[in-house]
Amino acid sequence: MRLIWLIAGGLATLLGIVGVVTPILPTVPFLILAAFCFSKSSERLHNWLINHPQFGPPILAWRERGAISLRAKQFSTLSMLAVWLISAVLGLPIWLLTLQAAALGATALFIWSRPSA
Repeated sequence: MRLIWLIAGGLATLLGIVGVVTPILPTVPFLILAAFCFSKSSERLHNWLINHPQFGPPILAWRERGAISLRAKQFSTLSMLAVWLISAVLGLPIWLLTLQAAALGATALFIWSRPSA
């Protein structure tokens, strides 16, 4: 079972690192998942991740207070708005735009309901 957690943690870390350079892919949720997986499989990798100068603070803020940084909240909201606007410009059907707006709105409400780190 440890091997499965280790592989899952590695994949989540990889996706989190890809998210650093791509605006559409979130970084911190994947790193939080990676930290959880590594806590089940590799103490060394878990410690590396939570003590990392860039990746560690948001993971610990989430773990300790369920907090998301104000910058991350703002960036997430702008990204969601941009995705919806692109969808509208592409002429997606109104039912799909409505569904997308509802999903993105619910996500934004969750993000903004969390304390700021």
